[in-house]
Amino acid sequence: MIIRIINKSKHQLPSYSTLASAGMDIRANIDEEIILKSMERAIVKTGLFLEMPEGYEAQIRPRSGLAINKGVTILNSPGTIDADYRGEVCIILINFSNENFVIKNGERICQMVIAKHKKAEWIKVDSLLETERGAGGFGHTGKE
Repeated sequence: MIIRIINKSKHQLPSYSTLASAGMDIRANIDEEIILKSMERAIVKTGLFLEMPEGYEAQIRPRSGLAINKGVTILNSPGTIDADYRGEVCIILINFSNENFVIKNGERICQMVIAKHKKAEWIKVDSLLETERGAGGFGHTGKE
């Protein structure tokens, strides 16, 4: 799949780390380090501008290493970059740890997954088909 991209960052284009990777690493493109204090959030610029094909989205997801090692994650995860959005891709990071986290220029801050999606068409009805599960939710199947 070909995706048109403008790269105004100081870094290489997003890329897959391994042959079977689903996500591409996205890097911070900032002039000065950002100190993200405990429970603080920030919008981090990437310098990337996308032209996604219609019917696709770019999903912004946390990096597992940042989450487990530093307590830093994406606040609205997964974030969605719609096919008609032409602004800069910016990432909302939050620090759930008790320590400051320093975001440096070029740091891998998230990953991007390209996903196909379909438009839904609603049909209003008076009843739904019955299932074994029914309305059970929020852990109704137990712990084991």
